[in-house]
Amino acid sequence: MGRNSLSGSGPRRVAAVTVALLLCTALAACRGGDTETDASGVKTDVGVTAEPCPEAVDRNKGCIYLGIISDLTEGPFRALAVPITDAQKAFWKRVNTAGGIGDYEVDVTRWIRDNKYNPQTHNQVYQEMKPNVLALAQTLGSPTTAAILADMKASSVVAAPAAWTSAYAFEDVIVESGANYCLESMNALDYAREAHGVKSVLAVHLAGDYGDDAAAGAKLAAQSLGLGFTAVKTDTGADKQAGAIQAILSGRPDLVILTMGPADAAAIVGQAAARGFTGRFIGTSPTWNPALLQSAAAPALLARYEQTAPWDAWGTDTPGHQALRQALGQVTPNDGYTAGWVWSYPMKAALTKAVADGDLTRAGVLAAVKSLTSVDYEGMLPAGAGNYAAGPNDGAVRVSAVYRPDRAAPTGVTQVRPLTAGPTAQAYTLDRPCYEKL
Repeated sequence: MGRNSLSGSGPRRVAAVTVALLLCTALAACRGGDTETDASGVKTDVGVTAEPCPEAVDRNKGCIYLGIISDLTEGPFRALAVPITDAQKAFWKRVNTAGGIGDYEVDVTRWIRDNKYNPQTHNQVYQEMKPNVLALAQTLGSPTTAAILADMKASSVVAAPAAWTSAYAFEDVIVESGANYCLESMNALDYAREAHGVKSVLAVHLAGDYGDDAAAGAKLAAQSLGLGFTAVKTDTGADKQAGAIQAILSGRPDLVILTMGPADAAAIVGQAAARGFTGRFIGTSPTWNPALLQSAAAPALLARYEQTAPWDAWGTDTPGHQALRQALGQVTPNDGYTAGWVWSYPMKAALTKAVADGDLTRAGVLAAVKSLTSVDYEGMLPAGAGNYAAGPNDGAVRVSAVYRPDRAAPTGVTQVRPLTAGPTAQAYTLDRPCYEKL
């Protein structure tokens, strides 16, 4: 719903619109989705109110409601998801303090829901919030987001994902950031061959387009580099890794690429090393959590594990990292915060462009996304990142970094290779989701 002169800050609107706006609560958008035009000529429909946000900085501004669906209590990524979500709250508070988006501020607190990393739950809470939000500030997980993707496309609901599957490059409603799992794995293999001389690779991964996408990248890179390759799927749960550990011990690869939750990764690394495995491990970005250095697997992780990442860690000296640390204040550093902050920039860019275009409807936000040629990540990603208009291949961000565990580092990891696109990722043509090639 659009804005009017209820706050006294704009020209008087017709009585019918005023009455309609008064029927909307301050906490939710009008459910009908009818298009209105606000006092400044911007069209709005779902998830936008004339009334200020519940925690407004400027009560003369209207409110854009964005939903957050995350893994907040019992799923495998909760240790990352909670800081991801807290960082997004801080990001949008900073936006609002700086003046908001046009005549609006942004609320990401009213519609926060827990998906428990369960696709059915994810869809259920999405359907509950859908009549009340313009877009999603966060949809966590590749398999969970897949459960709502068709509806998002049918309803023009744009979302910032908390995931990196290569499938998102082919979905206009997803504003992805950073290198996808497939390209990240390619960079991992280029690095491992150069740094460790590996000749054989085993990908241990969860099923679905999180684990499968990373494993596909490893497979494609191994083929390109002439390395031996095998893959084994595993289930979530530290007590469910016996098959994966046995595959490592029997195959004795030089390198194991891990794509799973942190607790699963710690179980595999710790137990495989305890049983005599002397090869290397590289974890795809979501496998790491600094709490692993307090686990029984810590000695093995320090000796044999490295971590890839689509952007630089918490302590990096860029304007974006500095703003993140300042906004969050005294917190225990965690790169979940870093991820949540980075993922918010494209949504800000899309909303800003939609307002500039005079169309803050769902369709208008989607059109704005399609027209973006770059996003200002304040130095957290390379210049030119966020080029959604260029298409899947030309717009793909291909750089990733490599870190090693370090107890003295703020988030438990120290960089060993800066953001780099290896030759395999540079040469690869992203013509369809990588997991389709596994």
